[in-house]
Amino acid sequence: MSGKEKADRSVVPDGMPTDAGKSMKGRVLVVDDDLALAEMLGIVLRGEGFEPSFVHDGDKALEAFRETKPDLVLLDLMLPGADGIDVCRQIRAESGVPIVMLTAKSDTVDIVLGLESGADDYIVKPFKPKELVARVRVRLRRTEEPAPEVLQIGDITIDVAGHSVRRAGQPISLTPLEFDLLVALARKPRQVFTREVLLEQVWGYRHAADTRLVNVHVQRLRAKIEKDPEHPEVVVTVRGVGYKAGTA
Repeated sequence: MSGKEKADRSVVPDGMPTDAGKSMKGRVLVVDDDLALAEMLGIVLRGEGFEPSFVHDGDKALEAFRETKPDLVLLDLMLPGADGIDVCRQIRAESGVPIVMLTAKSDTVDIVLGLESGADDYIVKPFKPKELVARVRVRLRRTEEPAPEVLQIGDITIDVAGHSVRRAGQPISLTPLEFDLLVALARKPRQVFTREVLLEQVWGYRHAADTRLVNVHVQRLRAKIEKDPEHPEVVVTVRGVGYKAGTA
């Protein structure tokens, strides 16, 4: 039996209810060559109402992404073939789908590289299933029929319900997480947000977490919305405190 067949067959062991009657909460693509972990993730995700699919080789990840059209990707950093950084860049080049890195490394360089390549979040192995499910739920949360709301930061216009951002009528493409970060700042233009508060409001963390997540995503957001990212006017740094919406 091939490794892929083993992982696929062990997603739901014999005799375990498949929750067929439960409505699926979203499709999750797991890109990881650890078959034992893939088996565990399959059981946990299906048990929570998600629909997982698996790929074990980095060189096949983009093809699997296009075929399965997932709502979220769980992506291992270390893979045979293309590594997780390359896969993340490939996916991000054509989609804003949420990406959560799975990594056995806690090295700062690897984590920052992953975030800069386009990942929305990361989780270090070994992790508790409940922690992973919580991360997945936060990234997949969607408001039902949001009320019409238009926000303004300088010459940036944000249509919250339409999930669009424009400058002088020209659209600016953001990932869902970048959009959430911008909206959080724009809704309270006079408030200075600490990194910890942004981690709670945008990432959904209720406990201490790595503030590098905020720093890297602010840099990514600025690269897209600022006229001069080196001298930001839309997302402004308040030294020693955090970030706020600009007024320019």
